[in-house]
Amino acid sequence: MRIPGFDHLAIAARSLDEGAAWLADRLGVAPEPGGKHPLMGTHNLLLSLGSGEYLELIAVDPDAPDPARPRWFGLDGFDGPPRLAGWVMRQSPLQPIPGTTVSQASRGDLRWQITLPDAGQMPQDGAQPMRIDWGGGAHPSDRLPDRGLRLTRLTLPLDRMPLDDPRIVPGAAFAAVIATPDGEVAL
Repeated sequence: MRIPGFDHLAIAARSLDEGAAWLADRLGVAPEPGGKHPLMGTHNLLLSLGSGEYLELIAVDPDAPDPARPRWFGLDGFDGPPRLAGWVMRQSPLQPIPGTTVSQASRGDLRWQITLPDAGQMPQDGAQPMRIDWGGGAHPSDRLPDRGLRLTRLTLPLDRMPLDDPRIVPGAAFAAVIATPDGEVAL
């Protein structure tokens, strides 16, 4: 059994182009190509947050058919500006919580199991984490250039913190702070 840990943040957007411009304006760097999630009808772009951690910009893939289940991160009917929509913690072995289903996914040499929220969004607008197990294989952060971005704080409006990580703290609102080469940025 591996120690649970922070894996990635998810920023939702109406389109990858809109979200990429929003992130580049805030963080000073453009996200890198990611891939498609056929099971969910979504696609993404990525930014490294350091070893074993990343930021995922995610949007509905306009070329994909609608999935048979609600899309993750509340993307069905998503509107408004890009925003923090959820986060994912590493857990091995994966232990789903009530209201989630474990699903297998792969893309290239990436293989993972993930807990998908049955309702499409985790409780408290994504402040409760989804869980992922990379099975000891490749991780997206392994191939992303390090642009000097780091998660410095993840504020969660939860009674109990899901991880023992000094960056994850209780608070009134779901928010993240990223350190950039030009200073800290709140998302």
